[in-house]
Amino acid sequence: MRRIILGLAVSLDGYIEGPNGEYDWCYTDQDYGMESFLQSIDTVFYGRKSFEVAGGNIYAGKKAYVFSNTLDKAPEGTELVQGDAIKFVKELQQQEGKDIWLFGGASLTTVFINANLIDELWLSVHPILLGSGKLLFQGIRERKYFKLQKTKHYETGLISLSYTKDQV
Repeated sequence: MRRIILGLAVSLDGYIEGPNGEYDWCYTDQDYGMESFLQSIDTVFYGRKSFEVAGGNIYAGKKAYVFSNTLDKAPEGTELVQGDAIKFVKELQQQEGKDIWLFGGASLTTVFINANLIDELWLSVHPILLGSGKLLFQGIRERKYFKLQKTKHYETGLISLSYTKDQV
């Protein structure tokens, strides 16, 4: 079964965006494990807002799905997912392929976590306190347990943390 990996940057105080939707605080001076990660996936899931902020499917060669109940048609180079997202995802997971990256955003992340669809959290924790903005985890209905699998520390102070779903 294909795994779903939530991979994203987060501040020390748990924000994925600054108060004005900015993400200029994310380090881009080196790879931070992205090249290896991109080789392990063949599909990217975007929420509508994250897709628009990213400026489209920015990962060439990866199948892109945009989850939205407000769009009328799929943005160029993507497939639009409307209606029962959970059913769609469970069916896609059964198909042959590599892992799937849940790129974002916060609303889609909440739906996936509450439906127990996220198999791994890959968090790039940046050494900054934003103070406000959009929190990574909101509206989680019950406790979710994860097990730390690996860490990597970079000289910039960024720490990469990988957690897998724990079957407590």
